[in-house]
Parts: sequence; C-alpha cells; structure tokens
Amino acid sequence: MERIPAHILIGAYLEGVFPMAEDGEIYWFQPKERGIIPLDDRFHIPHGLKRALRKRPFEVRFDTAFEEVLDGCADREETWIDSVIRESYLGLYDEGFGHSVECWDDEGLQGGLYGVRIGRAFFGESMFSRKTDASKVALVALVEWLRDEGVVLLDTQWMTDHLRRFGGYEVTADDYRELLRDAVEDLLSG
Repeated sequence: MERIPAHILIGAYLEGVFPMAEDGEIYWFQPKERGIIPLDDRFHIPHGLKRALRKRPFEVRFDTAFEEVLDGCADREETWIDSVIRESYLGLYDEGFGHSVECWDDEGLQGGLYGVRIGRAFFGESMFSRKTDASKVALVALVEWLRDEGVVLLDTQWMTDHLRRFGGYEVTADDYRELLRDAVEDLLSG
C-alpha cells in the first residue's frame, strides 16, 4: 500500500502545509486563513457541554485505538481520507507523531479525534461522533492534555462554525507561520 513517508509529512507540517485526498489524488494545502483553537482562557466550553461533562458520559482514552478513530473519521459520504492518507497517518502514529483521543462507553468507541504533534504544536486532522457530544468531549480532553504538555498551538487547518463555539478563530498565513515557528523553534534550533 502506498503511503507518504513520515519525514515528508513532518516537513510539510513544519512549513504549514498538509495533505488531503480527492478522487485518488493527493493535494497539498496551505490556507490563507488558518483555524486555531486557543489553549488559554479563550477556549470556551459551551454551557450544554459543561452539563454533559459533569455526567461523565464517556471514558476518555488517548492513543489506544488510533486506527479505529482514523476509520471513524473516514466513515462518511464524502471524505478526504483515502487509503494513502490512512496508511500515511498510521505511519505517523507508528513513529510517535500521530495521536488520538477516544470516547468510549459500554457499547464501544463512540467518537474521537486524531492529529499530529510536532514539538509544541498539535495539528488537528479530523473528528467523528457516533453518539451525542463524543467528539466534543474528545476536543475538551485534547485541550486539557495539550495544556498539561505545554503545547502552544492547536491548528485546526480550517475554521468551522462548530469550532468557533469553542473560541476558535482564524489567523492570516503570516501570523500562522509565526505561531508555528514559536511552537517548533526548539526542534529547528536543536
């Protein structure tokens, strides 16, 4: 099975570029406006989700079912996750760069998200839900983990109305490159 080598993907992320598949082709993107989720006090948990979180509807796990999360994210009518993207991100997971946040209940995996961590930057790739709030709970858990890890950049690539509800905002490509440089400077200088 064909895959994009991990060093190519990491190099692309370090340049602010990421891949997506469409109709059997891999395209590389560098949006003019980049979606960011704040990791400081601007991160907002909607009121209804705060109520749901108090009930602890899911057991949250990290990196225990990366492949299942990837497949859950791809399981939709239109997806940019083809076999090449799938194998490529499984490769990043094997190399320690790919991460998943999973929401489990007695019936199994109900939602989650996956992305790539390089230095103090996390690049969110995709999320999915089989039950109400599962991907949202995963996002809140991700933000808590990233804060604990000293991560300073949570890149969502594109901004959506859904992500704006959590305090998400857009920055220009120039501002993004500066944020990215700050998040990975230790890697580039060492």
